[in-house]
Amino acid sequence: MADPVALAALGLDAALGWPPSLYRRISHPVGLFARLIERCESRWNRPNLPFPIRRAWGVATVLFLIILTGGSCWLVQSLLLKSFGSPGWIALALLAWPALAQRSLHDHVRPVALALEAGDLPAARTAVGAIVGRDTQALDESGVARAAIESLAESYCDGVTAPFFWLLVCGLPGVWVYKAINTADSLIGHREERWRAFGWAAARTDDLLNLIPARLSGLLLCLAGGGGWRILRRDARNHASPNAGWPEAAMAGALGVRLAGPIAYDGVLHPKPWIGGEGRQAGARDIRRALATYRRACLLLWLIAVAAWLF
Repeated sequence: MADPVALAALGLDAALGWPPSLYRRISHPVGLFARLIERCESRWNRPNLPFPIRRAWGVATVLFLIILTGGSCWLVQSLLLKSFGSPGWIALALLAWPALAQRSLHDHVRPVALALEAGDLPAARTAVGAIVGRDTQALDESGVARAAIESLAESYCDGVTAPFFWLLVCGLPGVWVYKAINTADSLIGHREERWRAFGWAAARTDDLLNLIPARLSGLLLCLAGGGGWRILRRDARNHASPNAGWPEAAMAGALGVRLAGPIAYDGVLHPKPWIGGEGRQAGARDIRRALATYRRACLLLWLIAVAAWLF
């Protein structure tokens, strides 16, 4: 977009995050997507339906989200720019701001480092359990640090780079369609029997929308961390997701630590491959270094926003 919507939205998010008082009053816009998706899932993903029918209903759910969200945002964007001209970008920035998660991501990961630095492993497990889906109660200090760093790296793509990219490329419709699909992927894009058919379209669409942002995230994290290129090239595909391995490998290489590896979910150990396998065990200090790298990588997005506005 010619107007500095992306830059202003980044600034609002960095300054304010999503304030708890606002969350208590109106929740968060992604909650609307969650309710829509859950309504569709309860109605169209009944176990008695054949696999192809449930997959078709999953495709319909994704199309419904894209049309409803994209159409509504396009209409709002058009009305604002038509009614107010260039000053309409201020309203667009306010509407795009909640789609970004620079500050909230930082604010969720920092308590993990603080707890580990204080020697309070139970508190660190609780803090990291709020941001990851794996089992955390048996994690040692390295496991907690590794989980926090992985979440920070992956969420840099999902919560910052990808929304920013689609805002820059497609404006308000782009950023909120991305958030709708990303929410659908987190809720139903799983391989368990219940969601494997119905969530297929959400998972594949999310993979497609993250294809460029994930690789951009890896590039920016290596630039921000002053290295990690070899691990990025070698280990980016050591992940079940076609995209998540890129920012994780970049962060592992930049910090010189190993990430991923065997992970337990619901009491079941999954033998996942290592990323940066020859690196050292992560610790509290590495979470601090990861947060510093993350902040610099966010600043690089600001520079891209400035360049897009000026040129």
